[in-house]
Amino acid sequence: MDKTLLVLIGPTGVGKTELSLQLAERFGTCIVSADSRQLYADLRIGTAAPTPDQLARVEHHLVGTLQLTDYYSAARYEEEVMQLLQGHLFRQHDIVLLTGGSMMYVDAVCKGIDDIPTVDEETRRLLLQRYEEEGLEPLCAELRLLDPEYYRIVDQKNPKRVIHALEICYMTGRTYTSFRTRQTKIRPFRIVKVGLTRPREELYDRINRRVVQMVEDGLVDEARGLLPYRHLNALNTVGYKEMFRYLDGEWTLEFAIEKIQQNSRIYSRKQMTWFKRDEEIHWFHPDRHAEIEEFLNQELLCKTSQL
Repeated sequence: MDKTLLVLIGPTGVGKTELSLQLAERFGTCIVSADSRQLYADLRIGTAAPTPDQLARVEHHLVGTLQLTDYYSAARYEEEVMQLLQGHLFRQHDIVLLTGGSMMYVDAVCKGIDDIPTVDEETRRLLLQRYEEEGLEPLCAELRLLDPEYYRIVDQKNPKRVIHALEICYMTGRTYTSFRTRQTKIRPFRIVKVGLTRPREELYDRINRRVVQMVEDGLVDEARGLLPYRHLNALNTVGYKEMFRYLDGEWTLEFAIEKIQQNSRIYSRKQMTWFKRDEEIHWFHPDRHAEIEEFLNQELLCKTSQL
C-alpha cells in the first residue's frame, strides 16, 4: 500500500491546530510539526505550542525537542523528518500528517533542500561573535562582496540568513549561491497538500484575539524568563522581540501587544505569498469540514482502498 504524507499548511492563526488533531484522529495517525519555533521547549506560549491535553490526544513529533542554545536548520529538519518517516512512522501508519506554517521547513520535506555543507563550530562562533560585536550591516556589506547574487535576493534584515551565507563562503571558499541548485528531490511516498485560508479581515481578527489570549496565558512572564537568552536566534521571533522591549521599559504593554498583532499579520501575508506559489496546494476554508472530508476521501481513502 502506498504511504502518504498529508501536509496541512496555512498562515499563523488560521486554525491549523484543531483541524490537524481531528484529521489525525480520523486517520488514526500522528502529527509531525513543521513549526520552526515550536521545536524549542521553552517557547510554549508565544509559539502557540500544543497544550498538554493536545499532546495527550494525538502523538506529536518534533515539538519541544530543542534547547534555546541548540543549533538547528531547515537541512537538519529535513534529515530528521525523513528519518522519522522512513524509520518507523510509515511502518506504523499508511498516512502521516505534517502540519505547520514554517514555509522553508515544509518545502524541505516536500521538495528537499540543497546539500549545503554543515558549518563547523569554529566558523559559527566566529560569525556569531562578529555579529554581536559589529552588528548586521558590516556583514551584509561583506556578503555583497563575497556573493553579490545571493546578496540581491536575501532578506538583509534577517541575521540568520546573512550569517549562514557568510559561514558557507568562509568555510568553502565558494559562494553560497553555488550550492543552491533548487532541484526537487523525489520522495518515496505520496504527498497531498491541504492549505487553509480565510478572508483577510477574518484572519486578522483571529490573530489579534490570539495575541491577547497569549498575554492572558502568561506571555509576559514567559518572555521575562527568557531575557538572558534574548540574543539567540531562536528568540528573534514575533512575540518575544516585542515583549523584550516592553520589559526594557521602552514600550508600554498595550503598545507591545499592538506590535505583536501587527507583526503577526505581516508574517501571515508573507506566509500566504510563499504558499500561493505552490500549485499543488488544495485550498479550503477551515470551517468547511464537509468539503475537506470529501477531498480527502477521494485523495486518500479511495486511492488506498483500491490498492
